[in-house]
Amino acid sequence: MTFCKLNANILNLFENNQFIKMSNYKNLPAPSPENGLSRYLQEIRKFPMLEPEQEYMLAKRWIEEQDSDAAHQMVTSHLRLAAKIAMGYRGYGLPQAEVISEANVGLMQAVKRFDPEKGFRLATYAMWWIRASIQEYILRSWSLVKMGTTSAQKKLFFNLRKAKSRIGALDEGDMHPDNVAKIAEDLGVSEAEVVSMNRRLSGGDASLNAMISADGESSMEWQDWLEDEDADQAADYEFQDELSMRRDMLNSAMSGLNDREKDILTQRRLVDEVKTLEELSENYGVSRERVRQIEVRAFEKIQEKMREMALEKGMISE
Repeated sequence: MTFCKLNANILNLFENNQFIKMSNYKNLPAPSPENGLSRYLQEIRKFPMLEPEQEYMLAKRWIEEQDSDAAHQMVTSHLRLAAKIAMGYRGYGLPQAEVISEANVGLMQAVKRFDPEKGFRLATYAMWWIRASIQEYILRSWSLVKMGTTSAQKKLFFNLRKAKSRIGALDEGDMHPDNVAKIAEDLGVSEAEVVSMNRRLSGGDASLNAMISADGESSMEWQDWLEDEDADQAADYEFQDELSMRRDMLNSAMSGLNDREKDILTQRRLVDEVKTLEELSENYGVSRERVRQIEVRAFEKIQEKMREMALEKGMISE
């Protein structure tokens, strides 16, 4: 997700509640990698901070009247907060612009759910939503292999570096067993999880489509060296040939049925979503029992014809 998609995100997030019209966001700062973050940070400083009374009234207008202008002011006045929190998640190798974009999505979620009657400010409430949005984005994007699914694993992912720093174990590679045990105890996870997460964080993802030779002399990719232990090309070809032959035999046998028999047999046995006897009886103006009889008779004809052809081709014996 890029900042250029911010307007679309706003529309998608709140379209069910008529949150903010697209026209309100035509002039919203939308930094891109080309312009850099400095320009964006300068522009969001132009939006004024809200006094407690202003924030309360805007929130009430949004809750009671679905006032999109009120929601707009609450979002823009807290863009600096979202950017500040996003800056704390540098170091994961992701574009900072995209991290800030996710922070803004979390901010908009917070505005959507904010209740001023609870007694706390929007900034306090929004911080949780902003961090949650950023962390989910990092977990989705940092590695092709999902880094964490349980709350304990997510906590480990975001705190392992800090924990290693505290005990002076920042060197690359596997940690000393004593350090592993210490971190596992501090973070409430197993030692195996600490070892596994440390190895994932120490090495990035590698593409199987990458060339083996960096000098361009070889056109082979790493995936070319993978062995398919289940591969049996002879069996595959044999299976495909038999499947094709059976399909041809079925088509030939079907040609011996009349149009009504073909349709009923197809609708009852040869499609993913079969029709009921009731539906077909209404289509043909006959009873359900009559439809069932036609289906059974058509199936018997197909079986008999296909058996004859199989005998001729030597696929089966008498």
